[in-house]
Amino acid sequence: MSNTHKPLVFSGMQPTNTLHLGNYLGALKNWVKLQDQMPCIYCVVDMHAITAVAYGKPDELRTAVREVAAAYIAAGVDPKKSVLFQQSAVPAHAELAWIFNCVARLGWADRMTQFKEKAGKHKERASVGLYTYPMLMAADILVYKATHVPVGEDQKQHLELTRDVAQKFNNDYNVEDFFPLTEPVIMGAGTRVMSLRDGAKKMSKSDDSDMSRINLTDDADMVAQKIRKARTDPNPLPENEKGLEGRPEAENLINIYSALSDIPRAEIIARFAGQQFSGFKNELADIAVAKIAPIATRMRELLADPAELDRILKDGALRAAAIADPIVAEAKKIVGFSH
Repeated sequence: MSNTHKPLVFSGMQPTNTLHLGNYLGALKNWVKLQDQMPCIYCVVDMHAITAVAYGKPDELRTAVREVAAAYIAAGVDPKKSVLFQQSAVPAHAELAWIFNCVARLGWADRMTQFKEKAGKHKERASVGLYTYPMLMAADILVYKATHVPVGEDQKQHLELTRDVAQKFNNDYNVEDFFPLTEPVIMGAGTRVMSLRDGAKKMSKSDDSDMSRINLTDDADMVAQKIRKARTDPNPLPENEKGLEGRPEAENLINIYSALSDIPRAEIIARFAGQQFSGFKNELADIAVAKIAPIATRMRELLADPAELDRILKDGALRAAAIADPIVAEAKKIVGFSH
């Protein structure tokens, strides 16, 4: 990445269903840390949401946008420090996405494993938007010339495509370094949080069982109950990290403890080695309640004043557009849309 681009973070999450512990540990907790390291832009990606789950549900989508914005703020994203906005409120995203649809090659889109997973066996029934999702994601990032994106394992491939799009645009239009080659930010262990009912499955908003996840809206009693009822195997906690092999539920709970407490896994295992899970779960429940219950309380306060949430998002959209509009105008000029 060239040093001609000032450091800038971009990230966002879809407003579909309630955010959960996996979203907090895998993204929000890191977003809050990044605010003190470089300028950050955080987006509620509602345009991505209508590629599948939120399509045809306008009232649900409007509610979900506010809920996700409230979760960002409750988790510690500061709208005064960072730009926080709703994706669809900044038309530059869609304008640049069309240009990138023409830059990207069909073969690149065909290789995207997330489309295959989300479309399932009947890909001909999937929306075109779901197929071109990575090009809109590239536009989300590059319309701000963002240099860094915090990503999980499942988004790495999309970020690689973003870099390919930037490189091809720069080469094809002979504008070396117009768009940066955005770098991934991988932060800390325990970011891949698994289901509390099945350690082989990722914690998900779409799982049928509410007991499989800790929602950021759960109160203290519900958080504690879900941790204590989380599935484990009958064996005691292992003596060392190697003892976690083949024990996905045990590993998941230790990872959650480590990520919530910022204590290394090895230290946690040494402390609880040979003990039954009941005592460990009680301590983990206390830590989870201390971290998550205040977020739920703050979310309820924020959602009780929707006008203020809307004001924050509108202000963020104006700030985002002030950055994005000149960049997309320059991109359109490079392409030949304007003089």
